[in-house]
Amino acid sequence: MGSPRLLNSEFAELSDGQIIDRVLEGDSALYELLVRRYNQRVYRAVRAVLREDSEAEDVMQEAYVRAFQHLRQFERRASFLTWITRIAIHEALARLQRSKRFSPDEFDETDELFLLHGPSPMTPEDSAASTEARALLEESILALPFVYRTIIMLRDVEEMSTAEAAEALEISEDSVKVRLHRARALLKKELFARAGVTSTSAFQFHAVRCDRVTSVVMQKISL
Repeated sequence: MGSPRLLNSEFAELSDGQIIDRVLEGDSALYELLVRRYNQRVYRAVRAVLREDSEAEDVMQEAYVRAFQHLRQFERRASFLTWITRIAIHEALARLQRSKRFSPDEFDETDELFLLHGPSPMTPEDSAASTEARALLEESILALPFVYRTIIMLRDVEEMSTAEAAEALEISEDSVKVRLHRARALLKKELFARAGVTSTSAFQFHAVRCDRVTSVVMQKISL
């Protein structure tokens, strides 16, 4: 839980800039408001880099502490959210580099390994999940309006080229590109709807974890 003082609306409604001014004037306890305000978004940024959850909290804590230590250098040309997100991504990338898990060519290497060795053997659980995902995808495609269903079927399922799809549908290649862009957006929306979730519900950083990260950050900056 947050400090009763910080839960007071007088402080909770302060803008980022006002909080930063107060922190720089010596009221470092108010930094907790910024940590809590952006924990969810910073978490998603870190997870996008690390892809594994086990180190996310450590990296978040390091990012917040580093931001606090360099707060006077924050020039405010961008928002605090943009600034702390950039710091968090740098911290996450540094963690990958230190553990030798990061390579600029990692995607190419992954493709090569896949071609050489093939996919990992699927467990029964993996197979069941794959079957469910395929069924969900098929249902979602069929739920699209005709013009979008056909373009998805030709381009993404049948893997026709843009020129081939244009010829089959007797439309221009530009029209194929426009329809495909719209179709993919609709399909994404349909998939989320059928799964019973929205994109914003993914990678949630729940209250207990928020409290834990915030507590560690505040302890570190008060040393």
